[in-house]
Formats: sequence, C-alpha cells, structure tokens
Amino acid sequence: MGIDPHIIRAWLTARSLARGLPAPIDDRGALRVDTQSDGEIQRWVFAEVNAQLRELGCSLDTPGYLLKLCGSASDLRAALPLAWQLHAPAYFMAGPCTAARQPLPPGYTAALTQNGPVVQVRLTTAAGELVASGFAAETEHAFIYDRIVTDPAHRRRGLGRAMMSLLGQAKQKRTAPELLVVTPDGRALYERLGWRTISPYSTASIPVAHPPG
Repeated sequence: MGIDPHIIRAWLTARSLARGLPAPIDDRGALRVDTQSDGEIQRWVFAEVNAQLRELGCSLDTPGYLLKLCGSASDLRAALPLAWQLHAPAYFMAGPCTAARQPLPPGYTAALTQNGPVVQVRLTTAAGELVASGFAAETEHAFIYDRIVTDPAHRRRGLGRAMMSLLGQAKQKRTAPELLVVTPDGRALYERLGWRTISPYSTASIPVAHPPG
C-alpha cells in the first residue's frame, strides 16, 4: 500500500509556507510546486508510479525540473528515461506528536522567531557562533519540520533533540500529524525520538551539462 495522498498534500502545503513558496497545485496526477529558484523551476511529487509520471519524464529534457516519488529509488529509476539522474536517498517520516521536552545542552543559547504559521529556531554558542537552525510550519492539517541543520563540529551533543523540542513547542493543534523528510543520517536520529518511516522519498532530475575541461 502506498502513502496516503492527503498526507503528501498536508506536508507539501506546510513546506511551501515554511519556504515562502507558492502552494502546491494538482497537475498530471501529482502535486506541483512552482519553485522558480536558482537551479530549480518546478517540482512534482507523486504518491506512486503511474503513466503520467512516465509521460512527464519523457516530455522534459532540460535541467531545472525535479520529479519526486513517495516510493523507492529503483521504482523511480525504472519509470524514467536514462537522461534522468537519481539524487541521494531520503525518507518521509511521521512523528509521535507527544515527544518529551528536551533541555538545551549547557553552553548554548536558543533564539526563536515566529512569522505567522512559520517558526525558526537558531542555536548559538556563548561566543555567538551559529551552530544549528531549523524551521517548522503549521497548517490546519499538519505540523512540519524543515531544514534542520547542525554544524558537524557540534553534533552528538543533544542539539538535534533540543531543536526538535523547541520547534515542537510552537505547535498549536495538538492532534495534527507531525511530518518531515530526512536523510539516512537524520532518519536514525528521528527513529530514536520515536518517529517512524512511512515511505522512501526519491528524487530525480536531468543534470546540468558541463563543458569539456
């Protein structure tokens, strides 16, 4: 059984809020976001492999477009022409919604900024060095975490746990599902925090051609 398309919509809508992007729209059996950013024009997120994903992959032949699948990288690879290149793997996860509060490790300070439904947390050292940051966004249907980053030199000190706890405290609708997409390394952390993987999250694009050196 594939992932519930309503979960994808809830996450992608909140993610667009967190990043100041247009809301996703229905297009060709998927949800499309018109990112219009450096290196990316549009992205489509599919709940499953279908004929429309295959047709879209055949119709695009230039960089700047991302095709994403809530499914395995092998399934996405098999659905696309050879010109498409797979990105590093990621995972769609759902949170426990009742996570315990985590204290901030000694020697660090947290600053929280809220702009409507979007909250940002920044963690700094006593010297003012930024060592971790993250965002969250809330809608009627989901509370999502986004762009959780910790400086490699400050990992394994509890900053990730503290970051998630601080962001989670901004949540207003307690029953809304908590969602995020993470790397394999991030997946291990969130599993220890009680999160569960609901789907692989695979991405493909046509790489930019580089002139011969």
